[in-house]
Amino acid sequence: MPSGSPTSGVGRIIAGRYQLLNRLGSGGMGHVWLAHDQRLACEVALKEIVFRDPAETDEREARVARARAEARHAAGLRGHPHVVTVHDVLEHEGLPWIVMEYVAGAVDLRDLIRRHGPLAPAECARIGLAVLDALTAGHERGVLHRDVKPANILLAPDRAGAPYGRVLLTDYGISVQPDAGEPRYTLASVLVGTSGYLAPERVTGGAPTPATDLFSLGCTLYYGVEGRGPFDRESHLAELTAVVMEDPRPAARAGALGPVLGALLEKDPARRMSAAQAEAGLSRIVTPEADAYARTQTDLGSQPHWDGAPPPGPAPEAAGFGSLPVFPRPGEALGFGSPDGYPSAAGHSSCGYSSSGYSSPSGHSSPSGYSLPEQPGGPQVFDPGPGRQPSTRPRVLHAVLAGLLGLAVAGAGVWYAMAQQSDPEGAERPYGEAVGLGEPLKAGDCVLADWPGATAFRGTPRLSLDPSCREKAPDGQVMAFVAAGSAAEARQEGPAACEKRTEGVRDRLADVRSFAVVPTEAGFEAAGRRTACLVLGAHGPVYGPLGEHRRPGSAFADTATMQRRDCLDVRSHRDARLVSCAGPHDEQVLGFTRLGADVTLTEARTESDTACAREVPPREYGFDPSVYTAGSWTSEGAWKSGTHFVVCTVRRQNGGTMEEVEP
Repeated sequence: MPSGSPTSGVGRIIAGRYQLLNRLGSGGMGHVWLAHDQRLACEVALKEIVFRDPAETDEREARVARARAEARHAAGLRGHPHVVTVHDVLEHEGLPWIVMEYVAGAVDLRDLIRRHGPLAPAECARIGLAVLDALTAGHERGVLHRDVKPANILLAPDRAGAPYGRVLLTDYGISVQPDAGEPRYTLASVLVGTSGYLAPERVTGGAPTPATDLFSLGCTLYYGVEGRGPFDRESHLAELTAVVMEDPRPAARAGALGPVLGALLEKDPARRMSAAQAEAGLSRIVTPEADAYARTQTDLGSQPHWDGAPPPGPAPEAAGFGSLPVFPRPGEALGFGSPDGYPSAAGHSSCGYSSSGYSSPSGHSSPSGYSLPEQPGGPQVFDPGPGRQPSTRPRVLHAVLAGLLGLAVAGAGVWYAMAQQSDPEGAERPYGEAVGLGEPLKAGDCVLADWPGATAFRGTPRLSLDPSCREKAPDGQVMAFVAAGSAAEARQEGPAACEKRTEGVRDRLADVRSFAVVPTEAGFEAAGRRTACLVLGAHGPVYGPLGEHRRPGSAFADTATMQRRDCLDVRSHRDARLVSCAGPHDEQVLGFTRLGADVTLTEARTESDTACAREVPPREYGFDPSVYTAGSWTSEGAWKSGTHFVVCTVRRQNGGTMEEVEP
């Protein structure tokens, strides 16, 4: 079976020791696998070099050398708390494999933003301090990273259980030691790095320096706080041009982080903020002094995002996508990228080297596009269509640890404040007067959420039911319950438990958030002694049932209910239905992408296929490009909410049906 197939390696034994369990993700250089170390009886991540195109063999020597360099450079930073540990590099059947640590529960920054939306400036600064610490350690050894970007920053649970407390820099695959006489491993046809995150001096042919990594860090932090990169454009070439010729887009949400971003994104490397200056600026945001704290308290851009809805700003900047860890996304085109698609490692034990590592997750249309008539209560449906000062890393670590306290209370749109309030109607209102429900929620209930002040995920929503789960364009659905011994226990543990219980369905949807409805003291018994776990649209209604509550054969009301790995029966250009993947089907959903803020829905009908072919290419999922092609679906709902997300699918080029045996 060819190496490029996603199942080609399952069960193989590499170097007589590592048994491949499943493919975690893919990138420009190859695949990353979850593997069992038979000698130590634990799990590791293995990076495999893959040559998908025979023409790529011309680059074989350079790419093999590049992999060895990655292992050497990353191993030189072994033990650093913010660098993914590389344990070994070995050869198997003539190609190198890199053995890295693996741990459950991590997600890369890109997917975290797509799941929850942009971060608060203080949280973004905390992440920036950790990455800066890792970069500084490399710079001290003469190693430049050269591909700092959101997909290469992993956030993993720390020992205290904070879900994103651990910050890890990964992928030294294109790093270089400028003064060591090493060759710079650049593929003949591409510029090594990631467009939109490359420093302007690199785009124009200049040599890499520590300042180039700092520019990329500035772009990454901008993405974290704004929800998109400062030079995001419709193509890689346009992004590279913008990096060199244009100013970054003004930051609307950065708050206190704004001045640091501006100094890091200075185009002249001689005038760019130094690492020591960046450390000082970020530290003041994470652990502000008394006078600075008074200022940031009234700065809307500095409020913790996960305690409520994204602060006001242009809708596309606040738009987020569901993180998709169960089914991997393709890697970046200009470098290896982080190994997207890491599933949870429940049941697996890592090799115990540290608590860091890999575990992040990461259309069908005719040229004229598809469209459906207006649905009752919902939108029109598918249209497929120069010097560095001495490092003070201990101070950085102190600041990072100080920031974890704020992170511990971070969550995804949970409500439990009303559980502390008195309920004048007692048990007749299980969740309190503000929520307003007279009966406890049941599994599968579709709800409408009326938020105070019309700002979603801020305050206490008044909930009502949509029995049909379609007629009133529901905002979400009850997906699970969490039992508790007392109202106090429900109040304390319910929100985090709901986040975990709904993770599976949220990871397969494009734009949703978890939300916990906790019973009051007086209503605890009436609520069945349990917290109701909702999945709500992050930026608008979901327009129909979600997950297992969808019935096979039912027509989709909106792209919001489409999930990764859904199989579709396309009845017409206006009618797509959910069917079992075990039988014949016309398309399969692979993932999601987003079109630009200036793209209209009409334009999306002709541009979405191209965007999906570029961002979610079927070949990365094992589909033969000579047989299959990318397709897409769009809906008016995504344009009403400002998210502009597109559902990306795969279909046969000849229009035939797909079968169960296909990837």
